[in-house]
Amino acid sequence: MKVVILAGGYGTRISEETDTRPKPMVEIGGKPILWHIMKIYSHYGFNEFIICLGYKGFFIKEYFANYFLHQSDLTIDLTDDSKLVHSNTSENWKITLVDTGLNTLTGGRIKRVQKYIGNETFLLTYGDGLSNVNIEELVKNHNKSGKKCTVTGIRPQGRFGLMQIGANNDVVNFAEKKDEDNSLINGGYFVCAPSIFDFIKDDDKTIWEKEPLESLAKSGELNLHFHAGFWRPMDSLKDKMDLNELWNTDKAEWKIWE
Repeated sequence: MKVVILAGGYGTRISEETDTRPKPMVEIGGKPILWHIMKIYSHYGFNEFIICLGYKGFFIKEYFANYFLHQSDLTIDLTDDSKLVHSNTSENWKITLVDTGLNTLTGGRIKRVQKYIGNETFLLTYGDGLSNVNIEELVKNHNKSGKKCTVTGIRPQGRFGLMQIGANNDVVNFAEKKDEDNSLINGGYFVCAPSIFDFIKDDDKTIWEKEPLESLAKSGELNLHFHAGFWRPMDSLKDKMDLNELWNTDKAEWKIWE
């Protein structure tokens, strides 16, 4: 099962960092937050990634194009430009890097990578949120539900995309950023059947969290996976500092890998 990661936005709320690099390349513990997200999926055996690029996407291309060298000890002989690799800790990852447009919105980015997904169920997340959500249980929940899409529901501090839950553990209404209390929010870890593409217009202005998810909810095709554990987005400089503090003090609950 492939993992699609949305990594093309401007990251304007953390502009102190994103003036010079895309938000998914902002570092936590010396590694891009994107790397941490991929390690979470890889822990559960999901090692094939499709990364939706946009703003400063060449940074992400360069990082992975030279990942082997970045992780290795090298001897470089400048007389003939030869390189001797002494050791490396590279990952067992296959990565497809797709330029999905500079100003394309989230739904449009997903639609643009459809040809790389094919007729397969896939995993989907954002390139700026860390969690210890059990991906294996998430997939099992989705398969059991028989629905087209499963969204991870979180009850954190703050308010994001709110979901109303029905009697059969399905999402009956999805509304982005309403001011209501005691509601779950969109935690950003999805499982999607290929039929979800029927809910996304072939339009770069389509927002995944608006019409597609709202339509899936209204048609009874949006399932809930509730996660009560750690979840934290990196929306601000303070979030970045907090995540680094957790990492540096060995309190990074999202670090589920060895």
